[in-house]
Amino acid sequence: MKIDLKLFVTLSKYQPENSKGLEIAEETTVEKLMKDLGIPSELVKLIFINGKMQKSKYRLKHNDRVGLFPPVGGG
Repeated sequence: MKIDLKLFVTLSKYQPENSKGLEIAEETTVEKLMKDLGIPSELVKLIFINGKMQKSKYRLKHNDRVGLFPPVGGG
């Protein structure tokens, strides 16, 4: 199955070249996707799937749009 993946800010260095239409196995969770891409879980603060916040245990579905964000500071 395929997903669209976008990694933001400091996570962009983990962005695969084929992130639009990225092929993944059925039953893949966000947690497994991060592990497969070598992204340490402590670097990911927010997970958005199709514009809605989700947990890392979320099972991805065909054509999901995945956005991963690091902790964000400001002030």
